[in-house]
Amino acid sequence: MALPGAWDVTCSYDQDLSNGLENVVVVIDSSDVGKGEFPNFQYTPENVPGPGCSSDPSEITLPGCQCHLQSCQSEQCQCLQRYGPAYDGQHRLLGRRDEESHYSRPVFECNALCDCSEDCSNRVVQKGVSLRLCVYRTKDRGWGVRTMEAIPRGSFVCEYAGEVIGLEEARLRQLSQGPEDMNYIIAVREYAGEGESRETFVDPLARGNVGRFINHSCQPNLFMVPVRVHSMVPRLSLFAVQDIVPDEELTFDYSGRYNNHTAKILTSEQSHMSEQSDQGESTGSLQRKHCHCGALNCTGYLPLDITVLHS
Repeated sequence: MALPGAWDVTCSYDQDLSNGLENVVVVIDSSDVGKGEFPNFQYTPENVPGPGCSSDPSEITLPGCQCHLQSCQSEQCQCLQRYGPAYDGQHRLLGRRDEESHYSRPVFECNALCDCSEDCSNRVVQKGVSLRLCVYRTKDRGWGVRTMEAIPRGSFVCEYAGEVIGLEEARLRQLSQGPEDMNYIIAVREYAGEGESRETFVDPLARGNVGRFINHSCQPNLFMVPVRVHSMVPRLSLFAVQDIVPDEELTFDYSGRYNNHTAKILTSEQSHMSEQSDQGESTGSLQRKHCHCGALNCTGYLPLDITVLHS
């Protein structure tokens, strides 16, 4: 059911941020461009390999199903039998939490080796952005993203895409940053039990997508889920925590604490350093930055992961 007020918000159109690489125009609000220098970066709708990346994100390494159907069915689809259904009939994320273990099952979509159609209900993130989003200048948090249409709970909004880099490269990039530099690196750690873990580092500073402009909030309306499509390199996918109304700013918790879906096979944690430039209390040689999200439960400072520097 559609939410009231859909498609009733406009931005002063200046240009398409994605340069035609997304399914819909990603608007930059021209009325805000003069309020601050717009970042210079190369737009990419998906992850790309960067220094230290051990696996090409675009390489097809996962097996496919043999479903010659418009949309896969759980009774006969190898993908759905192996990982369980991730989406409902409206392409919205299902609850993945296992009631016994309290962990969440990982999300795997049908991929390029599958025989099902492109309209299969198990193909969501791989189709890219389908919602009208607008990049604009916020009052006190730099650039942000708001939606130009209603977003129902569980809907996929966009990826947090950029360069997939290695641990040492992530460490070097963090250490090279000054107090005024914006840090976009996000670290996702997934646990497979028995102490096994997998780390993914994504940096959209030089190459990234609209997700790089989404601000942190201690009470966000989006949450991040690692979704695998063609390879084991996860796509850091942002879904709606709740129904979101037009003109509402989109946010997620950079620490991954909010509505975190730990996984039965691949448990995940995430951490991020903010693009906000205010300096806060010192953590070693790094400066923590103040959080301006305005939530009642605001912690006062943005999440900061220093384990990358010492691991």
